[in-house]
Amino acid sequence: MVEIVRQFIERQHLLDRQGLHLAAVSGGADSVCLLLVLKALGYRVEAVHCNFHLRGDESQRDEAFVKRLCQQTGTELHLTHFDTTTYAELHHVSIEMAARELRYHYFEQLRHDIGADTICVAHHQDDSAETILMNMVRGTGLRGMQGIQPQRGHIVRPLLCVDRKQIEEWLKQRGQDYVTDSTNLVPDIVRNQLRLNVIPQLEKACPQAKANILATARRLGEALRVYDNAIGQRLSRLVVDDSIETALLLQEPSAESLLFEWLAPKGFSPKTIEGIHNALRLGTNDGSRQWTSDSHVLVSHRERLTLVPIEPKSPTLRLPETGTYVYANRGKFSVSIADGSIIEKDSHVCCLDAAKVKFPLTIRPTKQGDRFQPLGMKGSKLVSDFLTDRHASPVEKSRQLVVCNADDTIAWLVGQRPDHRYRVTDATAQTLRISLITS
Repeated sequence: MVEIVRQFIERQHLLDRQGLHLAAVSGGADSVCLLLVLKALGYRVEAVHCNFHLRGDESQRDEAFVKRLCQQTGTELHLTHFDTTTYAELHHVSIEMAARELRYHYFEQLRHDIGADTICVAHHQDDSAETILMNMVRGTGLRGMQGIQPQRGHIVRPLLCVDRKQIEEWLKQRGQDYVTDSTNLVPDIVRNQLRLNVIPQLEKACPQAKANILATARRLGEALRVYDNAIGQRLSRLVVDDSIETALLLQEPSAESLLFEWLAPKGFSPKTIEGIHNALRLGTNDGSRQWTSDSHVLVSHRERLTLVPIEPKSPTLRLPETGTYVYANRGKFSVSIADGSIIEKDSHVCCLDAAKVKFPLTIRPTKQGDRFQPLGMKGSKLVSDFLTDRHASPVEKSRQLVVCNADDTIAWLVGQRPDHRYRVTDATAQTLRISLITS
């Protein structure tokens, strides 16, 4: 056991001989084995135990066991307690997810505080096989089929080279006891059902089932390296300024795969990505259309897909007098008055007849039903129609600002056109100059 783990650690470059390493010890067979093997290999290890207060007396029993184990092995122990149930209720997550979030957040904070190099956790081959099957039935995609990886950030898994049977046999030979979490023996969640029911049936039908699952995952991992390289090359060619030309995308051997690798990291679900691909493939995205994740908007407009981060809604800013005003993250608005009739042909500058404008002015985003009279036109027009005529995308429309007079009529569609009613004429005695400074 010790030699197998040593070779695995060295082959995967998991641990630094000179470093300090945290070992997560619950008191179960896996974590007890992890601690003892790392110490047998001569690594500098400190233990960490989390009491989630979810199993009554069992939780207290586990804590007491880990304390004794660390005393017997001369291992420094870091101990913490969590009100897991309250955390789950406050954050609207399952108990399992709450425990995971609490555990790993504490691990990382502790690692940082004591200057540890890694956090060692006791996942082994059975855990990886269960994860592969769980990801398969949940449809998490190719990467989920690789199973648990030996390292992710500062989290390392030195026991992924052995299985549960080997661990328990090694502890038995050493006469080392451990505790058993009774909740692991109840098939009430997907992982437990796979561990207690599904995998034993698979091994009954095919004794090498677990080994074959893991071997397939390793081969898939190698294939994914080729896949990632090809996807990366194609996306680097297709994506320009977070935008892809639709026709070029559809010429690719697997446009849906490219969409998935581009959009999934931005929070788009597989189902949404499939819908986007179908809309493009079937040509049902005529005109402008958009799809939204928690953090981004994907806009289909003028035969291009453009990915745009979602920004906080722009505020309403009141301008009581002339001066310079900072507007959110969009820049500064400078408002001044000059004598005479002045007109500047710059999209970032608006010149209005000062006599027709009344303070306070207001800067705000456009809203549904906004109308104005574009300079040079006789009648009014919906702002949305004006922007459509200028081929503005849905995202550009959502970011459009207006400067309004005291009565909330639009005086300037920022960056586009002043309102005809406030125009500068030969009779203008003073010009109100409003400029947007973006740099």
